[in-house]
Amino acid sequence: MTIRRALLFTLALTFALPVFAQKKEIVEVQRDIGLLRDDMLQLKQSVDEKLANLAAAVQATLDQVNATNRAVAVLEKSMRERMKQQEDTVLKPVAGLTGKVETMSDEFRFVKESINDLSSRLGKLDQRIVDLDTAIKVRGAPPEPPAGGAAMPAAEAAPAGVSAAGLWDEALRDKTSGKYDLAIQEFNQYLKYFGTSDMAPSALYYIGDILYSQGKLQDAVSTFDSLVERFPDNSRTLDARLMKGKALVKLGQRNEGANEFREIIRLSRGSEQAAKATAELRALGLSPGAAPAARPPAKKK
Repeated sequence: MTIRRALLFTLALTFALPVFAQKKEIVEVQRDIGLLRDDMLQLKQSVDEKLANLAAAVQATLDQVNATNRAVAVLEKSMRERMKQQEDTVLKPVAGLTGKVETMSDEFRFVKESINDLSSRLGKLDQRIVDLDTAIKVRGAPPEPPAGGAAMPAAEAAPAGVSAAGLWDEALRDKTSGKYDLAIQEFNQYLKYFGTSDMAPSALYYIGDILYSQGKLQDAVSTFDSLVERFPDNSRTLDARLMKGKALVKLGQRNEGANEFREIIRLSRGSEQAAKATAELRALGLSPGAAPAARPPAKKK
């Protein structure tokens, strides 16, 4: 019995030692698992704290952004209100002033057009008066002396029935009615038969004036040059110089035209032609310059 018990004890001890060793390992594993669980809990707690801090920081940033947006909106609204006030304060009066200026501009334009029209009519009336005065002088002039009876006879004797007054009236009538080519022909006939009369300079002037109005500027310049050369002391000479200057300017010869205007001022300062020449120079943007006093212009023929 004792031997049997000893054998059983030995067997039990033999089997108990491995089991005891396994339990020890299990306990160690469980301890390690417990430690790992504690580490994981601590890590989770740390992560949660950091996430909470990050969420708080993000929220604070969002709050600041929202506050900034509200401040910008308020500022934008305030600026719009101020701009509206400035528009009401400044732009509306300016708009009213602009309307008044436009109205005044239209009125000034109308006045200017009226003055220009009046000046044109006065110019035509003045020309008609000059033409009428010329016609009266032609009718009152003594008849042309017979050939050989004067120091300066006409180039050719007038045909029978052709008189200076009649030919002059026809030429002037055709010029006034717009029959320019016929008027030039008749004025040339007048110069041909009565080229030494007092009205010869006016005949040349009218020819140049017609050529100028027709746009035949170079022919007009030549005609005015002929008048200046043949009748340097006649009252029509200044008129011819003025028209020559205007024709030269239209031809693109600006300096030559300006020289003619300045020569008029030099020759007849204070005259009507000098005033017109000064106006032409100013229209060109030029200064008339100093002009010495000159003899007064002769009375127009």
